[in-house]
Amino acid sequence: MRLCDLHMHSTFSDGTFTPAELVRAAESAGLSAIALTDHNTTKGLREFLEAGAESRIMTVAGCEFSTDYRSKELHIVGLFLPEEKWETVECYVAQLLAFKQQSNQLLIERLQQAGYEITYAETAAETDAAAFNRAHVAGILQKKGYVRDRTEAFATILKEGNGFYTPPARPDAFETISFIQQIGGTAVLAHPFLNLTEAELREFLPEAKLHGLAAMETHYSEFDAETTEKAAALAEHFGLKQSGGSDFHGAVKPDISIGTGKGTLRVPFDFLEALRPDCGWQYLK
Repeated sequence: MRLCDLHMHSTFSDGTFTPAELVRAAESAGLSAIALTDHNTTKGLREFLEAGAESRIMTVAGCEFSTDYRSKELHIVGLFLPEEKWETVECYVAQLLAFKQQSNQLLIERLQQAGYEITYAETAAETDAAAFNRAHVAGILQKKGYVRDRTEAFATILKEGNGFYTPPARPDAFETISFIQQIGGTAVLAHPFLNLTEAELREFLPEAKLHGLAAMETHYSEFDAETTEKAAALAEHFGLKQSGGSDFHGAVKPDISIGTGKGTLRVPFDFLEALRPDCGWQYLK
């Protein structure tokens, strides 16, 4: 059975593998195709596709967009992003990145005022991304002994509402879905159930589909068999295609592996074939 992994991150956002290393790891895992979906950037896609061209792995250009829906953060994955539109994507997320940098600056300042020995520069050096995120701050806090691990950092110091972290403003989810469709990409709702209940999803999905949502992730590292089945039923009910991925981050999430997630993930290659645009994208392998 041919398998794929359509959700993963590199050093250009909050992962620890370079784009080329992701391709080599996918080869070792026996996958047929992978998508790079770094947070709010296309900067790693050139290296990713070039590595794919020298590999048997099919590589799909993607991006995971941070969006807002009723004051909740939702992630929308754009797949098959045309190369000639990457700069358009960068322009679209530029304001978001500016807000993110402001949020980061405020977070570091608040931590310093509370006595934590941490600087903006050392945290920014943890990533090739234009703006670091809480995972990188958590890593620094762990290295300096303030927390046992990143999970503790997110549950305590970095938890929203605990006085240090204020989330940045984000673009509207429906607007982002429309944007992905307009530039020729395929819009996918990432990891449903992590941010919305089933009732909330039943409200969100019909309007999202009207704006161009093509699919939702039904196969995901954090989903058990029951959740996967529930997600697949929702996708079928609303006429959406299925997608899936590990959300691999490397050392940041050591319990998640490329292609298999926490050990049981299997994303059929048929998902990829169904998701690809009707035109403008051809298999190279």
